Amino acid sequence: MKQTIAVIGGDARYLELIRQLQASADITIILVGFDKLEQGFTGLKQVTIHEIDSRNLDAVILPITGTDMEGRVEPVFSEKPIYLTMDWFQKLRKSTIVFTGITNDYLTKATKKANIKLVPLLDRDDVAIYNSIPTAEGTIMMAIEHTDFTIHSSRVMVVGFGRVGNTVANKFAALGAKVSVSATRVKDLARITEMGLTAVPLQQLAQHMENCDLLINTIPAQVIGKEELKHLPSHAVIIDLASRPGGTDFQYAKQRGIKAILAKSLPGIVAPKTAGKILADVIKQQLAAI
Repeated sequence: MKQTIAVIGGDARYLELIRQLQASADITIILVGFDKLEQGFTGLKQVTIHEIDSRNLDAVILPITGTDMEGRVEPVFSEKPIYLTMDWFQKLRKSTIVFTGITNDYLTKATKKANIKLVPLLDRDDVAIYNSIPTAEGTIMMAIEHTDFTIHSSRVMVVGFGRVGNTVANKFAALGAKVSVSATRVKDLARITEMGLTAVPLQQLAQHMENCDLLINTIPAQVIGKEELKHLPSHAVIIDLASRPGGTDFQYAKQRGIKAILAKSLPGIVAPKTAGKILADVIKQQLAAI
């Protein structure tokens, strides 16, 4: 049975996602918010949000950023505003799946009220683990770009040992960095030690800042505050991988003259083709289960 999917907005990684879905004979794709593309997709229908008959959709794919709190989608490849109202979601079939990168209160409420399934892709373990690879590579790229010392033999502190922190710590250690990892759970501290890295309890992070050249945060809460920053050497560079607004007191870092960077959407910047394929594979798995 042929399925109809509306892709509403999206960045560079969505171009590969669309190509991957387009290769399936069982999927019809409708594009919204891609009218500024220099080269369109042959055979695909590009429409405005008002031209979609939402009752015919089996799935909706929103950008990684989802919507704002008013239902606005920010398309990268269009200047035309896109608004998804509560009523628009209500018109979708109950079997429709809405995919997004991340969700918020508006999107969660809208889909719950419409009694339809919402899949925040970046919350899935498989997507997050696959995405951690281009994220780590992008972090290495940024470290090389923003420092005047080699990664090899540099003192790197990774804050957080989740799906991203684990991969980042591994990749920097493989390049010869002296890697410490700060975490809260006892089992994580044990695993960090087993990997041959230095384990630092999060509550003791400030005490280990003075020997840090590169600080990489992955925790989406402010864990790099004044107490930690005042012990950090002025030559150190902070790369914050947590979702906006990050986990660093950027204002205090600036006051201290420490370079602190909030890295955004690294998979989409560093490896959009790989990142798009990751998303497409998961979406196809979900659609096959309908």
